[in-house]
Amino acid sequence: MPIEIEHKYLVADGSYKNLASEVHHISQGYISTVKERTVRVRTYDDKGYITVKGSVVGASRLEFEYEIPLADAENMLRNICEQPIIEKDRYIVPFGGNKWEVDEFGANLKGLIVAEIEIPNEDYAYSIPPFAGKNVTGDPRYYNSNLASATELPK
Repeated sequence: MPIEIEHKYLVADGSYKNLASEVHHISQGYISTVKERTVRVRTYDDKGYITVKGSVVGASRLEFEYEIPLADAENMLRNICEQPIIEKDRYIVPFGGNKWEVDEFGANLKGLIVAEIEIPNEDYAYSIPPFAGKNVTGDPRYYNSNLASATELPK
């Protein structure tokens, strides 16, 4: 059973840009943002994906992700997903033997920068990079499904 366990941090400084090995552009929207199940459509550079996620329990939840044709993803983002669509640039940052994903949000979320690490189990120990600030794991204000409908940045 695919389980996602991730920890999220607000970003304290721009040092992640110098450490990044890759940068990608993401557009994502939600077909469902019901707390018990979210359904997300995303374009990741030139690929499309649909993802179904279950309820968050601690830092874990079920996650099922499938690649779909890019044209289908773009069509769903325009015509089916709740608006507005989240736009962000994702920096892939290797640190301490792990892969961190740092998302710089655009549009109405411009100024929000969040770092995430996916871990294999709840007890997994990892090094926190210098750019990671406040831990916001489990804070629903920083769930992308809630950010999609936010009218201002979380405080």
